[in-house]
Amino acid sequence: MKDVLRTPENRFEDLPGFGFAPRYLEDLPGFAGLRLHYLDEGPREAAVFLCLHGEPTWSYLYRHMIPVFVEAGFRVVVPDLFGFGRSDKPAQEAVYSFDFHRNTLLRLIERLDLGNIALVCQDWGGLLGLTLPLDLPHRVTRLLLMNTALGTGDAPLPEGFLAWRKWAAEHPDMEVGKLLGRACPQLTEAERAAYDAPFPDARYKAGARRFPQLVPDRPDAPGAEISRAARAFWSRQWDGSSFMAIGMKDPVLGAPVMHELRRHIRGCPAPMELPEAGHFVPEWGGTIAAAALAAFFAY
Repeated sequence: MKDVLRTPENRFEDLPGFGFAPRYLEDLPGFAGLRLHYLDEGPREAAVFLCLHGEPTWSYLYRHMIPVFVEAGFRVVVPDLFGFGRSDKPAQEAVYSFDFHRNTLLRLIERLDLGNIALVCQDWGGLLGLTLPLDLPHRVTRLLLMNTALGTGDAPLPEGFLAWRKWAAEHPDMEVGKLLGRACPQLTEAERAAYDAPFPDARYKAGARRFPQLVPDRPDAPGAEISRAARAFWSRQWDGSSFMAIGMKDPVLGAPVMHELRRHIRGCPAPMELPEAGHFVPEWGGTIAAAALAAFFAY
């Protein structure tokens, strides 16, 4: 693939709270010429927590949750989508599509032969991740949802999201670290800088710029049909364990969106509500991870 950018490794040195070994795949079927980064912690034979990030974050988002899952004896796999984190970044926005990202995750699961998966989803991690069991129905056994949605295209998009999409279109450079700092005021300057690390300049942000425009907003939009099929799956066929946590200060995918999503997750119990958390709720993830483990495994 032409015009592919790769963030220099030295930008990822000494990130606070992120002492995990980077791993790379350069032979993902269907993605010749692209290198995918992922984390893989804990025993290989254990049940897997597959943590999927959204916009405009990367695997750094899950640094508070990974140790909790690993210390409980589980394997944790956290990929960076193409365009984010340590993964390669095609410079042309047209490369990025719903299917491009979804197929990345499907091929990764197959390539690593992941099974007995607890799907951990936030933001685009859910828009994409919630559709994966349609292709891999017997690999996902548990579901942990945080401030996300399904892009079914048959309902009006939340006003908070429309405002975000407008802001993103008007601010193509995004200033990711500042954005995270506004949403998560507890972040240190070094942590905010860690969210900027993947993006040396605006050329590296094609994927981040593209994501807000990819949310299906009509029934025939790319990704909408499969998202409606996923909604039917979770409503009618899902028989695994579910856990939901809501960052109550999220103006984009907050409590109203999450309660509506819960209606379509068969057997989903009442959610854990975090009054001080915003959209990037895994930043409060240590507490969430411990509560999810207690719910899933009766610790």
